[in-house]
Amino acid sequence: MTTPSDPLPADLAAAHAMILAQRELLTLANSEVSVGRLEIERLKLMLAKARREQFGQSSERGRLLVEQLELAIEDLEETQAEQETKAEIAAPEAARQKRAPRRPLPDNLPVERIFEPAPCACGKCGSERLHKLGEVVSKTLECEPRRWKIIEHVREKFSCRDCEAITEAPAPSHPIPRGFAGPSLLAMVLVNKFLLHQPLNRQSKTYAREGIEIDVSTLADRVGACVVALTPIIETIRAHVMSAERIHADDTTVPVLAKLKTVTGRIWTYVRDDRPFGGQAPPAAAFNYSRSRAGEHPQGHLAGYVGLMQADAFDGYNQLYKAQRKPAPILEAACWSHGRRKFVDLVKQGEAPIASEAVRRIDMLFEIERGINGKTPEQRLAVRHERSRPLIAELEIWMRQQRALLSTKNDTAKAINYLLNRWAAFTRFLDDGRVCLSNNAAERALRGVAVGRRNWTFAGSDSGGHRAAAVYTIIETCKMNDVDPQAWLADVLARLPDHPANKVADLLPWNWKANQHSNAAVAA
Repeated sequence: MTTPSDPLPADLAAAHAMILAQRELLTLANSEVSVGRLEIERLKLMLAKARREQFGQSSERGRLLVEQLELAIEDLEETQAEQETKAEIAAPEAARQKRAPRRPLPDNLPVERIFEPAPCACGKCGSERLHKLGEVVSKTLECEPRRWKIIEHVREKFSCRDCEAITEAPAPSHPIPRGFAGPSLLAMVLVNKFLLHQPLNRQSKTYAREGIEIDVSTLADRVGACVVALTPIIETIRAHVMSAERIHADDTTVPVLAKLKTVTGRIWTYVRDDRPFGGQAPPAAAFNYSRSRAGEHPQGHLAGYVGLMQADAFDGYNQLYKAQRKPAPILEAACWSHGRRKFVDLVKQGEAPIASEAVRRIDMLFEIERGINGKTPEQRLAVRHERSRPLIAELEIWMRQQRALLSTKNDTAKAINYLLNRWAAFTRFLDDGRVCLSNNAAERALRGVAVGRRNWTFAGSDSGGHRAAAVYTIIETCKMNDVDPQAWLADVLARLPDHPANKVADLLPWNWKANQHSNAAVAA
């Protein structure tokens, strides 16, 4: 790049070259400005999305907004790539110098080396006396179409020359009865249906395009058989969740095919996540299905549970909190995110100074919580006593004063009453360091169900709803423990038939992950 103090070229050719170089640099600079602006907008959208996912609303409208943000981010990233590509075409050398280092390619993939034809003569003088100095390697990440194969288990037969008896090796175990499908194929079908939300009819068409004809009925048979095979693990996960000191609870709708129409069933989730208060127990989520939202269903799911439960206000839970409940009442902890959401909705509708002030005060509580996330219950409680308790006392007085000035039918008064009528449940976090301020853990666990039902439209029957709840228990628990569900399913389905029934706990996602790490360390 030239500067004002550099001497100007004396001949026309050099001047031409300088002008072209300056044009390339100007094009690159303009492109970098555009890319920078796009990057700023992209980061703003990502920040808004992250905040809404962590502290925002869980209503359908909120989920729709998150999806819109994701689409906007995707569009900006595509535009950014377009601008960068145009800059590279306009000024390849300058763009190459400015290009940011890319993320290294995975080192666990097989490498295919392609040797380009070596030069036969010097490109400068034409001499054929060349001496190899080394190699220049450029790497490209490539993906080939899925590779299908048939595995033949060959068992040789022998006859005894003394007694003429025929002997052969025992048949290998199959993941499921009547199974021609291997564990990796079964894992792929389950993950495609319940994690990637691809109905079986779409999967069948995809496999057919790859030359493999598998009927939808056959895939459905395999899914049902897998759920039966995995039932011991699913029940162990549910028992682990119900042994927690504190759980999160929530539910969402799921359309279920009925005679001549669909009915609205429910998928319930109960989440154990002790990480916010420094607990060492692995996180897990248990899902259940019911045909309706009647209170008898959560009462049945939680029949033997005793402890803390964080949940939104729902009349069906009320029997669980009563003093006469056996074996003991469940302690209710209300969700501040849900209470805050009512004020946020009022702010969105127009001028709502009282609602805006309520949101500001509640946000101060969340700001304190972010600083103590992951600390022990005692540490969390000490900070809450010092900082949160005075804010709560001021908030209660302020809300009662505002409510006295409003009509009972006013929407702001209703939002205030939602908090004050459940004040003991909302303030339980001040006396128990295990309690979280929100029920977001359960809402996050249900996010996959909400996305999935827009793809598979409805569950085919009540049995299908129960199967979905069983597989969601596995999928979500794997995700919470940073375990690849497909890798886990493939390995566990292969091992289950010969695995001792009294050692099912070894196959739980968190124990499986620990064993994988220890085996990798030994191999290294």
